[in-house]
Amino acid sequence: MMKFFYITVLLFCGSALYAQKIDRKALVERHTVKIEHADALASLTVGNGKFAMTVDVTGLQTFPDFYAEGVPLGTQAEWAWDSFKNTAGHQLEDSFKAYQQYGRTVTYAVQNNTSAKAKQASDWFRQNKHRLQLGNLGFVFYDKLGKELGISAIKSIHQELNMYTGTISSLYEVDGEKVQVKTIANQNEDGVLVSVQSALITKGRLKVRLKFPYPNGEWIDVGNYYGEAEKHQTQIVKKTISTSSIKHQLQGSSYFTSLDWSGKAQLKEQNKHEFVLSPATSIASFELSVRFSQTNDFKPIAFQELKKSNLYAWENFWQSGATVDFSGSTDIRAKELERRVILSQYLTKIQCAGNYPPQETGLTYNSWFGKPHLEMHWWHAVHFALWGRADILRKSTDWYFKVKDTAKAIATRQGFDGVRWQKMTDNEGAEVPSSVGAMLIWQQPHPITFIELLYRDKPSDSILHRYKDLVFATADFMASFAHLNPKTKKYDLGPVLIPAQERFKAEETFNPTYELCYWKWALQTAQTWRKRLGLPENEKWNMVMNNLAPLPVQNHVYLATESAIDSYTNPKYKTDHPSVLGAFGMLPQTGMVDTSIMKNTFELILKDWTWNDTWGWDFPMTAMTATRLGMPNKAIDALLMPIKTNTYLVNGHNYQDDRLRIYLPGNGGLLTAIALMCAGWDGHETPNIGFPKDGTWKVRSEGFKKMF
Repeated sequence: MMKFFYITVLLFCGSALYAQKIDRKALVERHTVKIEHADALASLTVGNGKFAMTVDVTGLQTFPDFYAEGVPLGTQAEWAWDSFKNTAGHQLEDSFKAYQQYGRTVTYAVQNNTSAKAKQASDWFRQNKHRLQLGNLGFVFYDKLGKELGISAIKSIHQELNMYTGTISSLYEVDGEKVQVKTIANQNEDGVLVSVQSALITKGRLKVRLKFPYPNGEWIDVGNYYGEAEKHQTQIVKKTISTSSIKHQLQGSSYFTSLDWSGKAQLKEQNKHEFVLSPATSIASFELSVRFSQTNDFKPIAFQELKKSNLYAWENFWQSGATVDFSGSTDIRAKELERRVILSQYLTKIQCAGNYPPQETGLTYNSWFGKPHLEMHWWHAVHFALWGRADILRKSTDWYFKVKDTAKAIATRQGFDGVRWQKMTDNEGAEVPSSVGAMLIWQQPHPITFIELLYRDKPSDSILHRYKDLVFATADFMASFAHLNPKTKKYDLGPVLIPAQERFKAEETFNPTYELCYWKWALQTAQTWRKRLGLPENEKWNMVMNNLAPLPVQNHVYLATESAIDSYTNPKYKTDHPSVLGAFGMLPQTGMVDTSIMKNTFELILKDWTWNDTWGWDFPMTAMTATRLGMPNKAIDALLMPIKTNTYLVNGHNYQDDRLRIYLPGNGGLLTAIALMCAGWDGHETPNIGFPKDGTWKVRSEGFKKMF
């Protein structure tokens, strides 16, 4: 009896130990980023989800040119856009190109080169609107003779990003004098607070410079273009002993910058679009708040309240939602995977958690002129709901209400029902010419995915009624877009379309595997919404989803598309996204997938794909398919595949290549895969199903939501 008692106690203690909550603060802080030298790819960022500022080793944006070809020192807010004047009177219609689709003429907005007028219009609408770089805020250091010092003068660098507190602490020496800087983001407004301490201040050798760049109108804008100074204006419009406000007027927009500082200082315009703040030499430390806004109604700043608010916001973030701890694992890759997971949470929180779908380079620098891509919204946003943070997903999901009319107009122009969601767009939902984007269709079901996740988070009649029209209009287009093949009596997707694997000609491509499955799942889900609302099923939706073309199979593997019988023999078709895997990874079983055929497909792709020509989210997508196929070892291998586009820099950014030094869909994709691997999906109860059960992985997870 006594022996049984001891065994029971031991079992209870072991169970209690296993169930002990994760020490989230310790988990996050053991991945504090530490920088010991100036590295153009190692800049650090603070932000609040709607605004972000990236800084160098000095704690501000002192050396933007040094970082320009790395992770640049951007300052962006989700509201900040501009347009050059349309002096030529370009019309979007000038970019339209007609295609024969389903026996009729359909127009698409493309990069049209059929005439000079068409090309110029296409280029103009791609360039405008463009996202703004709001300003460059940096230090100015001087030597004893008053000469401005360069980055080589920054010595003994020790910089840390504590993600639990959202604080960048920078310690270094300039000309033998220590400089200490703390940088945090304003969590309630779009700006930062900087605290500075150094004897250089008392010697008049440390000042702060604020410069306003001009948008360069290029595909990439890193915020260091100061040409065309005559095309914009900056002026101080308010000035007191401790505050100042500057208006920046551009061709198509204007905004204001507020500076508030502690102690005595003077702000002067040193050059056109360049202002220098000189602290009084009677002090050795000061604090500076810089805020950006579309209006000049800044309220007085309270430095201590701002600091408290920042700490509260970050503690609340890390202590809510899901988390996972790999400590104790013997697989040597576990520590690196945990680092990527923590940093990806931080980066997506500060760059992708606003009211609009983000661009692929977030709020750091422009890619594609700063425009978001709605097919990437899945990778940016789905993880928030799976990590128990559906309130963040809800904000950008509600944006679709705002742009619904434009999406409706696109569908109507093309002769389809419902709404056809944009691909490359801007905050207003504008249709942007794109020779690939205009033909993509996999962004179409995304709103149904987002809305279903919101419902699963908090099932209620209010959510059903709020979002039903978006769900139904999305499904109406999908049913309308599918075309009944008179020979097969099945519904085809395309031509004209380009699948997620962007290697196929729109005019020739039909029935891509992933998109067929996504069509089936989304129409089924839309019907479920009708049932929840007590409405009869939509017969057109039923007709389409029950009679979709079967998935294309050849030699016991799924083809990328039915039209590409050379999917695995043509070298071109073994590059880019292996999106066929998304049919059973991103998606659950739709009734269309034979898992034995998908396993064959997975093994072939894993072995024979040109992985050096892929993108950051391809690796988590592959891991998700491996997880659903019951191959957790392959899931881990996919997540940590040693490929350049699967590189995660010291600051956590997913590096792709020389033009995309950061790629936030990769970070979001990693978090989505981890959620699936931890919580599984409907009908599966195995804890941490996506991790090997051979003892090499010790996984403690909490707070995750199941996927479909």
